[in-house]
Amino acid sequence: MNFTRDEILETIRMVQSENLDIRTITLGVSLRDCASGSVRETAQRIYDKIMRSGRELVPVAQQLEGEFGIPIINKRISVTPVAMVAESCEEKDYTPIAKAMDDAAKELGIDFIGGFSALVQKGFTKGDINLLNSIPEALSTTERVCSSVNVASSRAGINMDAVRAMGHIIKETARLTEEQDGIGCAKLVVFANVPEDNPFMAGAFHGVGEPETTVSGNKRPRSGKYSGPAASANSGFR
Repeated sequence: MNFTRDEILETIRMVQSENLDIRTITLGVSLRDCASGSVRETAQRIYDKIMRSGRELVPVAQQLEGEFGIPIINKRISVTPVAMVAESCEEKDYTPIAKAMDDAAKELGIDFIGGFSALVQKGFTKGDINLLNSIPEALSTTERVCSSVNVASSRAGINMDAVRAMGHIIKETARLTEEQDGIGCAKLVVFANVPEDNPFMAGAFHGVGEPETTVSGNKRPRSGKYSGPAASANSGFR
């Protein structure tokens, strides 16, 4: 493909003067094969799976930045909602799983990792309750983990018990991160009508109907405002 001189200069001008960039690239990773009867074992399996699946994400993103001269601002990972993966664990505290996710993100150079999540619009399972109770501690002891809870849908209605619970959870998360300006709440999303798969932080999670891994990207237009997804494809990362 050949580019004219004017096209090249126009691209340079957009990067330098109009903030043209790729807002983020997000790797979705299925954790459905990481379940076990122990939180510690599950956390280790999740850590290993993320490290194995995500090892090429940042190097490839940097390669693309150099090749096309357009910065990719954030590199992110989303995983299967942890409430589903951890439900068979005997322990009730899922914080070790959040810490394992955080450790993997740090080692890979990932900015944010989402999926410490539960979908409770129709009611709670044991895993859902354990995850909700773990959110304040998980978000206050990690840097890059993001959490989300879907409490309502047009089809199922509103789970008012979940709404009430999330009010307490948000307040407790704010209290535990008070010295960091309540940053824990900035990493927590309460949804209604959440999509089946969501690559957008802080509410990102890898949908259960998705393949083993996926890659999604979104961009900002010339105005610098968010413009939604630019691409989504099955990932070649292994």
